[in-house]
Amino acid sequence: MRTVVLDTNVLLADPGALLTFPDAEVIIPETVLSELDKLKTSRVDPDLRFRGREVSRMLFELSEQGSLIGGVDLPDGGRLRVVPLETDTDMPEGLSSRNSDDRILAVALQVCHEGCDDLTLVTNDLNMLLKAQTYDVHVQRHMDGVEGSFGRRYIIRPFQRYRIPLGILSVALAVFAAILVLAVRSPNLGGGSVSIGVPSEFRDQLSPSQQRILDYLVTLERNERDVDTRLDLANLYYELRLQSGDPNYSQLAIKHYERVLEMRPNDVSVRTDLAASYFYGGQTDRAIQETSRVLKSDPNQVQANFNLGVFYWRGRQDYIAAAAQFEKVLELTRGGDVHAQQVHRDAATSLAQVEKDAAAAGQKLRVPSSVETTS
Repeated sequence: MRTVVLDTNVLLADPGALLTFPDAEVIIPETVLSELDKLKTSRVDPDLRFRGREVSRMLFELSEQGSLIGGVDLPDGGRLRVVPLETDTDMPEGLSSRNSDDRILAVALQVCHEGCDDLTLVTNDLNMLLKAQTYDVHVQRHMDGVEGSFGRRYIIRPFQRYRIPLGILSVALAVFAAILVLAVRSPNLGGGSVSIGVPSEFRDQLSPSQQRILDYLVTLERNERDVDTRLDLANLYYELRLQSGDPNYSQLAIKHYERVLEMRPNDVSVRTDLAASYFYGGQTDRAIQETSRVLKSDPNQVQANFNLGVFYWRGRQDYIAAAAQFEKVLELTRGGDVHAQQVHRDAATSLAQVEKDAAAAGQKLRVPSSVETTS
């Protein structure tokens, strides 16, 4: 059985990564749990804390099956196991017990020494990747086709939420719609306005994301031009699309992003997200069209340039156009801040893969390759 060791940054980018390695033994180093626990009280992005809590919630639910240290079965096959770092053995040379990344890597080496001959360390951290390679540990980034790690970070908003089957959501919304109808028709409501208190028993049966949708819809029922609430709803549908893979969520996100743009036609961030929703809804041409509108007003918008490269690459297999976009992103992000450096590295990685794909397709790129990264 293949063994996969997950780094903390992978789980914080995508809590669902716990369930994306069927028929494999998924190893969570105990250090990862400590890092997740620290997020509860640290002053970081609230969404980062949310994703940390989501990972903890998923692990807690899995622990109901048995000991996480001993290993538990995963829903789609395989097993998950939390592995502590052995304290009665010396750290491998070059690694420090004071460094959390080193402790995670040490656990991977420890598992290898236990007899595992097919181990992969999954990380999105360049330093971890390079260090692991020096110990001959096989490394891969958390990528899943077009929705790979770079896509989640730059095409897709950096949010991850709950997996909610669309059927369950539809039932919940149908019940909610019935409540609204009864509320509107009720003779006890004065002035014809919708004023509704959703029974707590009903709310308690919904997941947190369903409750948020319910709240947003109630607010929009009262004021359909509440642009901030509509944008929040569009963003939530966007996130659910990432979690479920259901294209119906893309259509719901598109619907509300388009309404937001009717009220905020110059909001390039919303238009960029609308373009990504088109892309993940299978409308590559519309995605390119909307992204081109963004770049017409701001040619150096990094995210839009990066996204356009992905659209050309994954949507059209136009490797020449894709390579040109990633080259531009490399120029825009060279020598920037920490975030720009990460974008630079991802653009370089994407460009390298585009060159490989082009070569496999028998196409020769007409642009020079600039894959050096900023340290």
